[in-house]
Amino acid sequence: MLDIAAELHRWCREGRDFAVATVVAVHGSAPRQPGAALAVDADGTAIGSVSGGCVEGAVYELCQEALTTGETVRTRFGYSDEDAFAVGLTCGGVIEVLVTPVPAADTVLRPVLAAAVRSAADGGAAVALARVTDGPDGLLGRALLVRPDGTYEGTLGGPEGATAADRAALDRGAAGQARALLDAGRTASVVIGAEGSRCGRPVTLLVESSVAPPRMIVFGAIDFASALVRIGKFLGYHVTVCDARPVFAAAHRFPEADEVVVDWPHRYLETTGVDTRTVLCVLTHDAKFDVPLLERALRMPVGYVGAMGSRRTHRDRLRRLREVGLGEPELARLRSPIGLDLGAHTPEETALSIAGEIVASRRGGSGVPLTGAHTPIHHDGSRASADPIGSVA
Repeated sequence: MLDIAAELHRWCREGRDFAVATVVAVHGSAPRQPGAALAVDADGTAIGSVSGGCVEGAVYELCQEALTTGETVRTRFGYSDEDAFAVGLTCGGVIEVLVTPVPAADTVLRPVLAAAVRSAADGGAAVALARVTDGPDGLLGRALLVRPDGTYEGTLGGPEGATAADRAALDRGAAGQARALLDAGRTASVVIGAEGSRCGRPVTLLVESSVAPPRMIVFGAIDFASALVRIGKFLGYHVTVCDARPVFAAAHRFPEADEVVVDWPHRYLETTGVDTRTVLCVLTHDAKFDVPLLERALRMPVGYVGAMGSRRTHRDRLRRLREVGLGEPELARLRSPIGLDLGAHTPEETALSIAGEIVASRRGGSGVPLTGAHTPIHHDGSRASADPIGSVA
């Protein structure tokens, strides 16, 4: 749901009644992952997507029905071999969708969802939204907003006959699970309250994490950098351009960049914040810049390190890096020459080849053509470093 936070935040400010359908589980191949959402307001306006088009019409109708009945429902869509024209996913997978009405008059769920989409839309402090997707009657769709320090807003309530202590225990358990996923920047389902516990019947939660966008740092303010900045923004990165030469590291040359820094690359890298989602693209083409930079970068827990240059430049670069003490495990992390083999010539084509390698590295893809291949189309990212969208993912 947080993937459409900006639009939902506007709807909440305007006092609109709406229903939101969220993908809560995926089985097999499917175009969208858990957290993807479609929302419909009382006037019939729709935003977002749950399937890339396969079942949008049916989900749209479910949202309109939820606005009328006020009932939260969970439904499943999959491919039907008996009736190929039935509503379903032509890709052969199965998705499960939670449809929740969110009227403006709701004083329990609405404030929690409004706070979550406001935080996600502002891109400020990290938050997690935990919603019940399966469990005792009356809990379906209930939500908590959880912050990094473990504090939370809202309540999941509790099954019939639950005491105040039982409900509080359920909320604390949900907040703890959501906080752990938020720390990792992950979106995932978790189960709490096993049989026999004070929570009663197990409760399944979809936890969506909203964290700051991952960073892309482009070292070297050259023409290729401008194209890479644009595609980095398209992929959802917070993009920084760094170069020690003021005449080239000028903001007007990179209007799409979030920031342009004039500093020696290795010195800037030592003082800025990076994490396992950060990608570093070294386009400097100059040993006095890239060797000190790569010496530090390859020892950091970042998600991707790539360096531009010919194969001869790469061999010379490896020799220099060995001379300054880097070992083979560290050198094996270096993507050089940077990018996938697309036969690229222009800055835009080169940026596309670099972006392709970054996505493949992040998602665990092979980079080979899908035609004739027997690899999955949608990878689970288990081979990649920690993920966003995001991500809320």
